Amino acid sequence: MTVTYELIKVCKQTGARLGVVHTPHGSFETPAFMPVGTQGTVKGISPEELKEVGAGIILSNTYHLYLRPGHRLIQSAGGLHRFMAWDRPILTDSGGFQVFSLAERKDITEDGVTFRSHIDGSKHFISPELSIEIQNALGSDIMMAFDECVAYPVEYEYAKEAMERTTRWAERCKKAHKNTEKQALFGIVQGSMFEDLRLQSAKDLIEMDFPGYAIGGLSVGEPKPEMYRILECLNPVMPKNKPRYLMGVGSPDCLIEGSIRGVDMFDCVLPTRIGRNGTIMTSKGRIIIRDAKYAEDFTKPDPDCDCYVCRTFTRAYIRHLLKANEILGLRLTTYHNIYFLLNLMKSVRQAIIDDRLGDFRNEFFKSYGYE
Repeated sequence: MTVTYELIKVCKQTGARLGVVHTPHGSFETPAFMPVGTQGTVKGISPEELKEVGAGIILSNTYHLYLRPGHRLIQSAGGLHRFMAWDRPILTDSGGFQVFSLAERKDITEDGVTFRSHIDGSKHFISPELSIEIQNALGSDIMMAFDECVAYPVEYEYAKEAMERTTRWAERCKKAHKNTEKQALFGIVQGSMFEDLRLQSAKDLIEMDFPGYAIGGLSVGEPKPEMYRILECLNPVMPKNKPRYLMGVGSPDCLIEGSIRGVDMFDCVLPTRIGRNGTIMTSKGRIIIRDAKYAEDFTKPDPDCDCYVCRTFTRAYIRHLLKANEILGLRLTTYHNIYFLLNLMKSVRQAIIDDRLGDFRNEFFKSYGYE
């Protein structure tokens, strides 16, 4: 297969997996957090800086790149890697989550989904086949099958209908995939908060023999214990020789809890979004560095962090930049937040090696303020 998973170790304390995902553009260790480059760029940070902070893979968004600048333009530029000057692995989502957030139920048919662009209101239609065509043109290493992501809460009957449609669409996606030698297509497990639907979805997709599997439809507003319950339900049945990707999850607690429940890959806009709003993650929890109390605080942003930002600048200086609307302020908070989560996952991997991820979880949660 184009993308393969190598299982290195299982934590004796928690059952968490340490592994390596191999792709045409290089390999990365798991569990891994993927910074989100929605429109072919991780907001506020350059490709070289992403390498500096340790990003092994990034995510880009099919829906956004389809609307602007267009997948054919990117294809003519030599593909997304060349277009954005990133030579490491890229994962593209199917566009499903964004499309369904814009569509009404009446706009969802067996053929696909009709929606209006968030940019100019123009009308568009995406089918499983078009989603694959777009992703083939982008040239990402890992592609996602087009799926129906339902809201939370949802009635059982509609969740079942959407799950079954997702399975049928996955079959169509697999048939439409034209670049199997260079791109791997993952199926997406759906079924909302209903364990029987999740298990059926996983069974059906596993029978199709995808090179990897995503878990969608979580982190959509449900309580975190509900998310963990579904992960615990799926963990025993997911193939041990293939990567598992939990979509749209990136808070520190969920990264650790997800890893404990067998997840290998995560993504979320959280570090960049809160960074642009003046919030940074530290070893002692989040701080809103824009607040007045940091105006004369000449200490490191995070006393326990050794990233470029924390080695070089003070809280007072970063606050000044943010208050003055200087672009550098947003870049520094973004850089630090991405580094923080990538470094957290490095610590998770080490804790798996040391067979103490449960202990690490308790120590981190106490320090960060979760407990």
